[in-house]
Amino acid sequence: MPAHPPRWDEQRLEADRQLAIERFRDERIGESLGAYLENFAHYQTAIERLLSSTDDLAALAMEASAVLADEDLLYTARYLAGPPVSADDLRVLADARLTPASIRADPGSALRAVETILRGLDRERFAWVAEHRQPSAEERRIAVVATAALIASQRVRTGRQTHAPQRQEALVKSWLADAGFVEEPPRSIPTVFAAPDVGRFTGECVVGASRKADIVVRMWDGRIMPIECKVSNSELNSIKRLTNDAAVKARVWIDDLGRNNVVPVAVLSGVFGIRHLVEAQDRGLTLFWAHSLGELISFVSATET
Repeated sequence: MPAHPPRWDEQRLEADRQLAIERFRDERIGESLGAYLENFAHYQTAIERLLSSTDDLAALAMEASAVLADEDLLYTARYLAGPPVSADDLRVLADARLTPASIRADPGSALRAVETILRGLDRERFAWVAEHRQPSAEERRIAVVATAALIASQRVRTGRQTHAPQRQEALVKSWLADAGFVEEPPRSIPTVFAAPDVGRFTGECVVGASRKADIVVRMWDGRIMPIECKVSNSELNSIKRLTNDAAVKARVWIDDLGRNNVVPVAVLSGVFGIRHLVEAQDRGLTLFWAHSLGELISFVSATET
């Protein structure tokens, strides 16, 4: 008889939910401040370099190729606009490839990109450019600080979205390895026969017809356990992460591979609404928390016959 995945009652879900929120608060405050200050210092130097090398932007068009061939200066230049222009938008709007090699091969593309940025220049931060004069020392200082703060804030937000799930995946893999599972290279798993061997797991790959899982484990009893690592910063965000993503995948995997062959799992950290947790369980998703991965390993270990 295969081990049944745990199903938590609302009282237990609420207790874990509150603990996850407390940990989220502690981690977010400490990590965000450090990351912000580090990014602020880095891009404060970058914007000062950009201003110094372009005569406070007066010669930006003339120095377009040199500026955009420098990764830090290219990134900083996109934040001269108000609002900042994304890398993808800049490539489309300027009809330009913005790699150093492309810029050297086609200096005109760098000029088009700079002209695009200047058309959207933030005239509050860089009023002197529109007025065709040199900035005062105070204007320049304020522009440097405001731009560095703008970039640092965006870098922290992007880092949260990118690095938190990656850290969670690494943590889950570490626990699996400690429990005796061996990692294999990722590959598509259209059927149960294509899954890793018993006692092995892979990183991100497609499971079933089309849906990716962050980690896929072949448990000791032969069943497949696709794992989604979900980090949410609000109850509203948890709808996207859990209800509209992980729970939907769970239903698809069950339909594609068969209820008796697959145990869809989500490992959670951050802020989740109690209603969304209950709904996810009702839709076939087994829930574990990053702060208590021992329970995930206990379930997996119970599948060994």
